[in-house]
Amino acid sequence: MGKKPAHCWAVDRTEEALRALLPPGWTLRREGPVRIPDFDEPEPDLAVVKGPRDVYRTRHPDPADVTLLVEVAESSLDRDRGEKRAAYAKSHEPIAVYWIVNLIDRQVEVYTDPVSDVYRLCEVFKPGQDVPVVIHGVEVGRIAVADILP
Repeated sequence: MGKKPAHCWAVDRTEEALRALLPPGWTLRREGPVRIPDFDEPEPDLAVVKGPRDVYRTRHPDPADVTLLVEVAESSLDRDRGEKRAAYAKSHEPIAVYWIVNLIDRQVEVYTDPVSDVYRLCEVFKPGQDVPVVIHGVEVGRIAVADILP
């Protein structure tokens, strides 16, 4: 499916903002596969994974390696909120934090506390608010929603 300019811009801006906050020992991947058992190998727009890039020279990260996944959603919003969200929550090692940068509703949805195939918590951040960036359970900074929405 083709990506519109707004999607590409939002991915670029989110990548820049996350990269500026990334603590040592973590790598930011763009559109790289993540191995989700019993689902597939989705290619989220961004993934914050454990270790240096070279760890993934011969394998894709699996859920135990991932602390944050980000999807920028416009035409994919239903799938990102549906089957992808459920798969990320239900994996044998669920993805702790899942963001949807929702271009349709102009908000960032932050899903946390995965249990079974659902995230029990969802916080919505709108322009004028800052999204906390949590890496391995620690808030490392905040990103202004207006800075990552076109």
